[in-house]
Amino acid sequence: MQHVTVADLMNRSVVSTTADTRLSEVVHQMHINKVSCMLVVEENRPVGIVTERDLVRMLGQLIDKRCSRTSLVQDFMTSSPTVVQQSTPIFDALVVTQSRSIRHLPIVDDKGFLCGILSYSDLARAYERIIEQQRKIIEKEMGFETQRLREVNDQLQSLSLEDALLGIGNRRSMEVDLSYTHSSAIRYKRPYSLILYDVDYFKQYNDHYGRRAGDDALKIITEHIRCEIRKADRLYRYGGEEILLLLPETELIGATITAKRIVHNLAERNIPHAQGPFGVLTMSGGVASPEDVEQDKDWRAVVELADKRLSQAKMNGRNQVGEAAA
Repeated sequence: MQHVTVADLMNRSVVSTTADTRLSEVVHQMHINKVSCMLVVEENRPVGIVTERDLVRMLGQLIDKRCSRTSLVQDFMTSSPTVVQQSTPIFDALVVTQSRSIRHLPIVDDKGFLCGILSYSDLARAYERIIEQQRKIIEKEMGFETQRLREVNDQLQSLSLEDALLGIGNRRSMEVDLSYTHSSAIRYKRPYSLILYDVDYFKQYNDHYGRRAGDDALKIITEHIRCEIRKADRLYRYGGEEILLLLPETELIGATITAKRIVHNLAERNIPHAQGPFGVLTMSGGVASPEDVEQDKDWRAVVELADKRLSQAKMNGRNQVGEAAA
C-alpha cells in the first residue's frame, strides 16, 4: 500500500493552456481532446484549472448577461489549485480529493513542475483494487494462525477513510487532510481554522445509559455539527468522544463564532443527561488557527493549541468554547 503512489496511476499526457488564452479556445480544446478539465500553467507550473463546473458557472453568468467582453481563462479558472507531488501515496491523494470534493488532481515533481494529472475515478478504482487484494490475502490467511489473521485484518481496516461508527473521517484521514490544508494555507497565504470538540461527562453518560446509548449520542452530536456547518467544512473523529472540525478559508474570529453557536445549539436541543450537572447533553470546544502559532510550526501545533483551549473550557465549567485571549 505504501509503495503505490500517484505517479503509478496519473495520466502524463496533460492538456494545458495559459491564463491569457481565450476561453472559447479552451472549450474547443476540451471538446476535441475529450477531457473534462484544462490545466492552466505558467512556465509549466500549475497556477489554475478550468473544469466543467467552472464552465457551467460561466454559462450562468452569460445567461444573466453579466459577461459582455471577450472572456479569458484567468477570468474563470479556479486559482491556486490543489496539487500533490508524484511521490504522494494514493491514500493521501484520495483523502485530498474526497475532503475537498474535487475530481481532478494535478501532479507536480519536487520542483513544482507539472508532470501529470489524476482523476478521482482513477484513484477510486485503484483503491478498490488494493482493498480487493487485501481481502484475498485474508482469505488465503484463513488457514494460518489466529494472530496472523488478526494482523492482516488490521491492515485491511487501516485502508478505511471513515470512522465506522460516525461515518465521518477517521484519525488517519484527518492527519492527511490537515497536512495538505496547512501546507496550502502557508503557500497561498490563505486562512483556515479548526475546532476540537469533546462531549461533556461522556463517561457518566455511558455508565448511566449504556454504551449503545453512548454510541447513539455520538451519532446525534455528529449529525448536529454537520447540520450547522458549510459543505466545504470537514468533520473527523479525533478519538473517543472527541470530534475535530476543519474550517477552510476561515479566520479565527469566524471559527470562534461557529464553535460557540454549535455548542449553544446542542444544549438547546435538551437531550437528557441525568448524570451531568446541566441535565442535558453538552460539549466543550477549543478553537485555533495558524495565525495563533509560530510560522515554522506545522499543523500539529494548531491541533495542540485547540486541545489546550479545549482543556481551558473544561476547567472553566464546560458547555463552552476556549478561545484566544482578547
